[in-house]
Amino acid sequence: MNDLFLRACRREPVERVPVWFMRQAGRALPEYRAIREKAEMFEIIRTPELAAEVTLQPVRRLGVDAAILFSDIVAPLEATGVGVELREGIGPVIDRPFRGADDLARLRPPDAGDFGHVIETIRILRRELDVPLIGFAGAPFTLASYLVEGGPTRTYARTKALMYREPETWAALLDRLADVSLASLRAQVDAGAAAVQLFDSWAGVLAPADYERAVLPASRKVLTGLADTRVPRIHFGVGTGELLRLMAGAGADVVGVDWRVPLDRARERVGDGVAVQGNLDPAACLAPWDVVAGAARDVLQRNAGRPGHVFNLGHGVLPETNPDTLARLVELVHEEGRGGG
Repeated sequence: MNDLFLRACRREPVERVPVWFMRQAGRALPEYRAIREKAEMFEIIRTPELAAEVTLQPVRRLGVDAAILFSDIVAPLEATGVGVELREGIGPVIDRPFRGADDLARLRPPDAGDFGHVIETIRILRRELDVPLIGFAGAPFTLASYLVEGGPTRTYARTKALMYREPETWAALLDRLADVSLASLRAQVDAGAAAVQLFDSWAGVLAPADYERAVLPASRKVLTGLADTRVPRIHFGVGTGELLRLMAGAGADVVGVDWRVPLDRARERVGDGVAVQGNLDPAACLAPWDVVAGAARDVLQRNAGRPGHVFNLGHGVLPETNPDTLARLVELVHEEGRGGG
């Protein structure tokens, strides 16, 4: 088993910097698009053989040091009885958005049986993979934003209004969603996931004081609730440069950094006891190769060979990315990246 990724997450010396890409499973790969022509995304997620195949595709093609389970951050909401639809070109849509305290009763606690298809997918992958598998879930705030807004949004006006207007309802909602995220991640770890990532994709819309008061306790409940599993815990958000210290303090072993904060500054913010993941701008991968290589080398140079760096993009792979560029990027990081070994 290639354990470079796990060792880097634990800030142990590695011979070369490990690399994987968020949204590497799907989007840019033609072999994934061939499957999507025959099956909808949720159908793939619910079919273990298909989900396992999509998870394996980037490992075969790109030579990355970790696989990430093919799923969606809102998938665990189905286990609570919430109706979720993935609409092409839009994203997750909630059939009955949450508006107040009365809606809390609609969230039922998930049980192990709700994650049977995920467990079977991971069992298949354990037989096939020679790199660690990363499980993941949406963080409470990001899940809440989908529930309250009813789908993707640019303003998060309804979400933040509920947070400000009904703090008790908000706290109860996030606490219940923390239980959902935690149950999903524990099921994945119990099935064999070697690491987990908590995606708080939209936390960057919050001021640090609001994040610390109204969001951090729920994220901490998820991350500390996994401490006994002893698997690396990655905490990631977009636009969270001002929140990095708080996100590290939620119980993360690794903090994901988007492209807005240089990696050396990000390391200063999270402190010495936490590894970092990132942080090449995904759009850079659309440029000519010399531009991509220069941007990747800048990330590596800013890390300066310190242990505890997992190379990744600052967000997910863009659909128009050439897979050959990603494969060359993996080769470059492996050849030139030094992780304290």
